[in-house]
Amino acid sequence: VVKPFTMAFFAWFFLSIVFGQFLTPTQIQEYRAGMILLGVAPCTAMVLVWSYLARGNMAHTLVMTAINSLSMVVLYAPLATFLLGISGITVPWLTIALSIVIYICLPLVAGHYTRSWAIKKKGKNWFEKKLVPPLSKSAIAALLITLIILFSYQGRIITEIPRIIGMITAGIFVNILLVFAITYAVSRVIHLTYEDAAPAAIIAGSNHFEVAIAVATTLFGVSSGAALATVVGVLTEVPIMLFLVWLCLKTRGYFYHPEGRRR
Repeated sequence: VVKPFTMAFFAWFFLSIVFGQFLTPTQIQEYRAGMILLGVAPCTAMVLVWSYLARGNMAHTLVMTAINSLSMVVLYAPLATFLLGISGITVPWLTIALSIVIYICLPLVAGHYTRSWAIKKKGKNWFEKKLVPPLSKSAIAALLITLIILFSYQGRIITEIPRIIGMITAGIFVNILLVFAITYAVSRVIHLTYEDAAPAAIIAGSNHFEVAIAVATTLFGVSSGAALATVVGVLTEVPIMLFLVWLCLKTRGYFYHPEGRRR
């Protein structure tokens, strides 16, 4: 709940205040839009990988992932419209809602019915061994193709004006670290076990950049600054999350067993 607002704040602070003199008003508006769309999308995919690497509670992670998926269906369009609006960026609410239907609702419904049909017709073992692996590979391939297309449109900016990448990265970087730190500290205070605290903090800090990229390209175009900002989110988040996984593993001794004994 907090992350979309902190991302909107840091987008304004870094792009308008800290680096505002180096950017045009149009650039500031588009980059802020991309960062906001990134911050509104809670992670529902890669967090499973991060939690596994951090040796977190995978059942807990799966429940949070499901909650995030459902919350995006209801809250993404209203939150994105509100935060973009107070940032001075007017976007039709119905356009965002349609993007959510296409990029979130349809995949959820298709996944549910595909799983139900496959298990009913072929059995759970066939679904997990024969169907899931190729679908996982195709999903990764689709994401890579999308990134390649976006990079091809934004290649000049990325290679010739790397300082812009740094300006966008600064806000995303600080937001991830802040939200992660707050969640991790609160988890420690309320005596969550490490296995629950680590994925809770990781999922709080990470973003669903696939959805953010899709919505940004739909609303502003593939060559827009908003699309660039969401792509920078990918470049920023992966190394940061790997660092946070390492940090979690190094600090797991500060958390308690359910009985209250230190690990």
